Amino acid sequence: MDGLIVGHRLMAAGEYELALKSYLRSAADHGFNIDVLSALGSANLHLGRLGQAERLLRQATEKDETFVPAWNNLGVVLMETGQIGEASRVFKVAFALDSGNSPEIRENLRLALANLENPLYDEGDNNNFALVRRGAGDYLLLSSI
Repeated sequence: MDGLIVGHRLMAAGEYELALKSYLRSAADHGFNIDVLSALGSANLHLGRLGQAERLLRQATEKDETFVPAWNNLGVVLMETGQIGEASRVFKVAFALDSGNSPEIRENLRLALANLENPLYDEGDNNNFALVRRGAGDYLLLSSI
């Protein structure tokens, strides 16, 4: 079975460390393509390894400038690290590439803009959002509690 599929299932089950290992096995089989880079970045995000996640997701967006999940997850990392201005810009890119179809991306953009306009803005825990790709064209909103 493909390491990406196994990794996605492990991510959905909250087994982020195992998912990371599965994604690394997939990288050995398929190379560091856009799907692998984005998946590795998402797993590292959920493990709290924000520096690694940011590096991987930036590589993913450089490899494919139209890959919405990588842009969105990069925005999440930037929000988590307090880089609100850049996060807002990144969410705008994700929103535009997605043509505004994803309510999750729309909400991420709204939260980033609200934080940009008012840094003290707080609507509960704003750090519990992330979008990862599951298969072709399917997206899953994950919570990082």
